[in-house]
Amino acid sequence: MKNILIAAGALLLAAPAWSESHVEVQGDAAAGEEQFNRQCVACHVVQNEEGETLAGRNARTGPNLYGVAMRQLGSVEDFRYGDSIVELGEQGTVWTEENFVGYVQDPTGWLRETLDNPRARGKMAYKVRAEEDAFNLYAYLASVSPETEATN
Repeated sequence: MKNILIAAGALLLAAPAWSESHVEVQGDAAAGEEQFNRQCVACHVVQNEEGETLAGRNARTGPNLYGVAMRQLGSVEDFRYGDSIVELGEQGTVWTEENFVGYVQDPTGWLRETLDNPRARGKMAYKVRAEEDAFNLYAYLASVSPETEATN
């Protein structure tokens, strides 16, 4: 019994450190990878710091999505974002699962609502129709993030 209590205590103490380096996600990373390869590769790439392409066809219409989970909005160097997404990023907004799902389902609508500005506009024209697909995409992108490891 004493050993069980010690083990349980150790797990409780380790939980905060573990949760800081992991992104909790609701989606299915494998399904998200399929969605990414069907819907996102025309505009986006997932390319690590070494230049290795992990997903996509090296498209440059949209920003590199490597490390997007918990990254500040509008922060990929040398990418020309729209003013609205840059404004949110400057306010410290990051790509949480909730923000990502809302944005990819209606980029301009999400920006207008989040900024409380009817003139805000997103540059991304594509909309992910199904909420489940949006959650899956985030799970996949979180799973290939450099600093985070997605957990379901």
